[in-house]
Amino acid sequence: MSRSFLSTENLPFCSGCGHGLMARSLEKALQRIEGLNPLDLVVVTDIGCIGIIDKQFASHTVHGLHGRSVAMATGISMGLADPDKKILVLIGDGGATIGLHHIMEAAHRNIDMTVIVHNNMLYGMTGGQPSGLTPCGFRTSTMPEGRPDNGMDLCRMAHAAGAAYSRRIMALGDVSDVLEEALRVKGFSLVEAVELCTSYGVKFNPGRKLTDIAGDAGMTPVLLKNPEASAFRPEADRDTESLFHGVPAPEKRFGHNLAGKVSIILAGAAGEGVQSTAEMLALAAISCGLSVTKKGSYPVTVGVGFSLAEVIISTKEIHYTGIAGIDAVMATSREGLQRALPRIEAMKSGSVYLDASLDRPETGAELVHRDYRGPLGYRSASLLCAAHYLSRSGIFPIEALLEALSASRAGRAVDAAELLKAVEEMERAGV
Repeated sequence: MSRSFLSTENLPFCSGCGHGLMARSLEKALQRIEGLNPLDLVVVTDIGCIGIIDKQFASHTVHGLHGRSVAMATGISMGLADPDKKILVLIGDGGATIGLHHIMEAAHRNIDMTVIVHNNMLYGMTGGQPSGLTPCGFRTSTMPEGRPDNGMDLCRMAHAAGAAYSRRIMALGDVSDVLEEALRVKGFSLVEAVELCTSYGVKFNPGRKLTDIAGDAGMTPVLLKNPEASAFRPEADRDTESLFHGVPAPEKRFGHNLAGKVSIILAGAAGEGVQSTAEMLALAAISCGLSVTKKGSYPVTVGVGFSLAEVIISTKEIHYTGIAGIDAVMATSREGLQRALPRIEAMKSGSVYLDASLDRPETGAELVHRDYRGPLGYRSASLLCAAHYLSRSGIFPIEALLEALSASRAGRAVDAAELLKAVEEMERAGV
């Protein structure tokens, strides 16, 4: 396999642009990392002049929305969790300030990636407007007299957030040694490369050299390290209490009969406990040693209209949280049924648990029609429906749900014995 990371010498940048110099220095730096092959590298870019380089790379590349490359790289890094892979973000100063929060969060958690910010001090692709990193006195298309104040100090901000490595350099000559050092960091490393846009920067600042512009604005080279910082490792942190916001992760207390996974939709109305039922169902599944995802959907008004939750329960880790094939829908109100109706009508198999007050929809799924709103009141309709589903499906013991109920706020309003009795009566009554 060729170890050339750039597939061509013909780079898509203006003549003299610092982007080209940085790309060639990056190629040298990557070549020096022992055992690293192009397919061990994931390059993430977004909108901006530097973003058009992705098809020149022989590696994996991902191109996203403006300012969102660090957010995407965070997901990639956490998903791969492989120290032998390199996650590299190439972003401009415009994208860096649009996505500043993403950079700070990745630095704070010390996500394993290298971010190169190509700071040419303006938006080069859209006409030369100033960015959040434009220095004092630098002239742009919309500030012809020069910016009156200084831009943000990205390196010091990343350092304060917790980045293992933050460095500002001038994009002059061969900077491959600096880029190699950053790429070898275990954790979050950021290199801010100060450049001069040959189209707009030179045009609006005639006769000024890059070093003079940076020096006058105090943008001098700097190297900042947090030696105590360690790379975020999701495979090590997965079982810690931190993932549960300080609450101990549920112990495996029950077994299960699930083979593969099930995808469930709970559909009701606001105030009927749909979201809390979904959360209890998820915690109950976790206590059975299963993997779970839960997503909620409801109007911005929250307290009125529909409330819908999607729950996936699986014997394996879940890497995609979308639901394609539905195994069960639990609809306990008219608002919920209306929201879920197109998906119910598209079902060819599975089960639909429907409150007795609702009309039966046209569907290829099995219909289970019961009075879920009456026995314990409408606020517990979704919970009763979920308990009935567990009783019929047997994917894991209903006792796991009862334990989750007793630990929740809903446990103060719903008696577990009454819930279990209502489920048993439904089973005896049949269809």
